[in-house]
Amino acid sequence: MTGHILQSLSSREMALGPFDTGERPFQPEKGGAWKHWHLRRDDQDIAWLLLDKEEAGANVLSADVLEELDSVVSELEDNAPKALVLRSVKATGFCMGADISEFEALESEDDVIDKLSRAHAVTDRFEALPFKKIALIHGHCLGGGLELALCCDYRLAIAGAKLGFPEVQLGLHPGLGGTDRFTRLVDPLEAMTMMLTGKNAHDSKARKLGLVDDVIQERHAEAAVAAAVRGDLKHHGNGIRERLLATRPARQFEVRQMRNKTYSKAPPDHYPAPKALIDLWERHGGHGKSMRKAEIKSFAHLLNTPASRNLVRVFFLREKMKHETRADAEPVRHVHVVGAGEMGGDIAGWCAFQGLRVSLFDMEADKIANAVGKLTALCEKKHRSKAETRTILDNLVPDFENQGASHADLVIEAVPESTEIKHKVYADVEPRLKDDAILATNTSSIPLENLQEGLKAPERLVGLHFFNPVASMPLVEVVRHGAISETTYDRARAFTGQIDRLPATVRTAPGFLVNRALTPYLVEAMILLDEGVQAETIDAVAEDFGMPMGPIELADQVGLDICLSVSDMLRDRLDTNMPDAPEWLRSLVEDGKLGRKTGEGLYTWDDGKADKKDKRSAAPKDALDRLLLPMLNACMTCIREGVVADEDIADGAMIFGTGFAPFRGGPMKYAHDRGFADIRETLAQLAEQYGERFRPDTGWDG
Repeated sequence: MTGHILQSLSSREMALGPFDTGERPFQPEKGGAWKHWHLRRDDQDIAWLLLDKEEAGANVLSADVLEELDSVVSELEDNAPKALVLRSVKATGFCMGADISEFEALESEDDVIDKLSRAHAVTDRFEALPFKKIALIHGHCLGGGLELALCCDYRLAIAGAKLGFPEVQLGLHPGLGGTDRFTRLVDPLEAMTMMLTGKNAHDSKARKLGLVDDVIQERHAEAAVAAAVRGDLKHHGNGIRERLLATRPARQFEVRQMRNKTYSKAPPDHYPAPKALIDLWERHGGHGKSMRKAEIKSFAHLLNTPASRNLVRVFFLREKMKHETRADAEPVRHVHVVGAGEMGGDIAGWCAFQGLRVSLFDMEADKIANAVGKLTALCEKKHRSKAETRTILDNLVPDFENQGASHADLVIEAVPESTEIKHKVYADVEPRLKDDAILATNTSSIPLENLQEGLKAPERLVGLHFFNPVASMPLVEVVRHGAISETTYDRARAFTGQIDRLPATVRTAPGFLVNRALTPYLVEAMILLDEGVQAETIDAVAEDFGMPMGPIELADQVGLDICLSVSDMLRDRLDTNMPDAPEWLRSLVEDGKLGRKTGEGLYTWDDGKADKKDKRSAAPKDALDRLLLPMLNACMTCIREGVVADEDIADGAMIFGTGFAPFRGGPMKYAHDRGFADIRETLAQLAEQYGERFRPDTGWDG
């Protein structure tokens, strides 16, 4: 044993945490027995175990963290305190879960089983410690971090905490005992829903579920801990349904409904983790040891599936893109948006939601009113309190005189896709800008060298291309051009981080990356439609591949006018041999039938949903390749021409900007898995049969 001495600190010092108002958080001494854990005993004989992963901005349960915890448990077994409080020192939160970077080193199921078995042994010993254990949770408590908290007798959430199991987003389910402990602690159907969806529970919802026993302010942490130690804190867990579903036959009715609902959104062939989790609970629910043993084997199998490997890759793509936001740049405090249409209003609302001061200019009051209404609805959807909603709405200032352009750090132009209209906006706005302000355009396709014409300071112009719907689509294309300054470029990238978006850094070119790759996909769908293939059939082909929605529905979502404008522009500017749009499509646009935003387009729309026929005709055998390969071909062209720096950016942009099937790892990862030679050969065959629009890019030659 280590013989480590538990040093004394006052309970008040130990209660301090990262969000304690007006006082410095507790800072543990360095150089103790452990690198990542700090153990202290206060004057009430309560041990405080603080997780502070060395040289990391956030806590993760890496192998060395768990090894040290094993040593800590030995210390606590030898020198038992009255009670123990488990909490984090990090301002980012309690714990973000497992160290995902370690997954890549596990090459076989046996490797995973061995690693997880050792981790289970540590947490089981921690759970068995013969005194009360209280988890004091602030910020994010996710995945393995929540599984560790579930080993405690009580969980106290500091207001603002978010708890959840996001493993399904990695093609996995909880693997450190969470499938068992969570479904026994709370209503198992609620627990299964959280694990199957990967959605977080904010503080009040977590308390309602019984996942935490109380929600407190940081200043009340000491008193709440004392109440838990005395036994005065009432458990809010709900084990009634768990007892009712104690047998497998009793669970089977619920399981059938669970499967039907889950598989409609996550087909097992594409996403095996939800099925594995449901099977696990059906067979072993309520039987602790057998469920945890089966959980290890199930997790090990999932981690070695292509879906999980690709979803883990997507996680690292996200991290790589987040890294681009960490530029050394002055933060943006005031955003001015010109144009309160669907995109401009949503951009303004999202920036206000993220805490920035926003002025929104439009000459039509109803458009600004609509933007305010949508922001209110967003606050409700995101579970913001009435007070928080008022603050967010106060951030958004209607501006009918365009005065905000003179005060803003960043002006975003979001007017229609017309070079002439945009130039008029710049002529009005540029003379008003502060010396250090930057000017951004939300253009979806117009090259920035065209837009910078006539600007006195083109170095301050940058492209910030958002995607619709802004609050749901995490991608922003940050577009640079030959005259842009590094200061502007850095500040634009940093701004995307401020508003919790992912930047795809691209060089100016017609359509940039996403629209350049997406347009041939949509155009081919129109050609198939023109050939008489049913719209629902075309969409089903793409959805069966794994797309979140088919190209016909997507075109309606984007807006047929925008699709037509972008395709015309790309046809004029690029040597793609893209055919002209069918006349019936132009007639729809001329008649104002633009898709979802007008209620009618390629589909009719009711309450935001496309009205689709249940019966589908058979799809042509080559329909998937005709839809998909032009998209891959355009991605390859963008990489070869330097529009994007590498395949990772192309894959990340297409996943986060279009929803390209994440379990396939992105279009270029799919191309590698299928083989470049096969892609090239199939494109050549399609070109011979259907025309030069399928001509393979030279990049496939390797």
